[in-house]
Amino acid sequence: MLKIGELAKRSGLTVRTLHHYDDIGLLCPSARSDAGYRLYHRDDIARLHQIQALRRFGLSLTDIGAFLDRPDGSLAAVLDRQITALDTQLQQTAQLREQLQRLHSQVTAGTQPDLAEWLTTLELMTMYDQYFTKEELAELPFLAPDTKAAKEWSELVQRVKTAMGKGPATPAAQALAMEWMAKLEWDTRGNADIAVRLTDIQMREQAVIDQNGIDAEVLAFIREAYTQKRLAIFKKYLLPHEYAYMDANCRTRAQEWPALIAAMHKAMTDGQAPKDPAVRALALKWLDLSRDLGGEDPATHARIRLAYEREPDLMVGTWISDDMKPFIGGAIAAAVG
Repeated sequence: MLKIGELAKRSGLTVRTLHHYDDIGLLCPSARSDAGYRLYHRDDIARLHQIQALRRFGLSLTDIGAFLDRPDGSLAAVLDRQITALDTQLQQTAQLREQLQRLHSQVTAGTQPDLAEWLTTLELMTMYDQYFTKEELAELPFLAPDTKAAKEWSELVQRVKTAMGKGPATPAAQALAMEWMAKLEWDTRGNADIAVRLTDIQMREQAVIDQNGIDAEVLAFIREAYTQKRLAIFKKYLLPHEYAYMDANCRTRAQEWPALIAAMHKAMTDGQAPKDPAVRALALKWLDLSRDLGGEDPATHARIRLAYEREPDLMVGTWISDDMKPFIGGAIAAAVG
């Protein structure tokens, strides 16, 4: 048996480290001498070798202990978690390098960046990392303040703020709302889930509002102008009492549609069948929201469908692509069949 000092010397660890391993139950000596000194058996030494090998993979002491104490435990699962963690660290390192490279380019070009502006940019990018993957951020250039796309949005926001004084019912306001929704759908690459997360950020993060100027008042104006534009189109197809019902009810659950469309899109891209129970559940919610919008009369919904078929503007800002339509139709058929 080896005393703790001898084991420390042979393993290259400190006595303090071995004490810590004992304190947390990771490596406890098999025996103690009459004087109370820790004594390590051959099996203890073998366990220490396993601990050192797993530490080289970067695993935490908690993960190592959990694995070694469960003979049936999966080393592959432990390593998978570690690989995922390392991938995240590499991603964050690459993003920081890109940010520093941009700063370096400005400095070497003779342009002194405003420190407060750069700190705000770094804060925003760190925050966006919590909502989007690196691949998604690469597809969303308008989130960076110094891009052409960001400048286009800034100009659009200013035009909207100018129009707000005249209310959402004007043709100019409704045209701006349609432009806004079409641009948002385009800039999010038609991905409703990204649009939902963007809205979540915009409602939660004051730093984002300060950067892009899109506050709750602007969003409410766009929503109402967009709604009134759509109502004006539906009015051409609905009976007066049907239109009155839609006007009175269309705003109540409007915010539930984007998340539902995103869930439908994900189910389709994941390869789920329309008849799968999870997809049928989405279809039932779709029918529930549709009834809240248009009532219970099948004839009303037939007129609503006709409007969608004939009016391309009704599809603007819905994130419902052409390939989603048969999938949604199949899911609804499976849900009611």
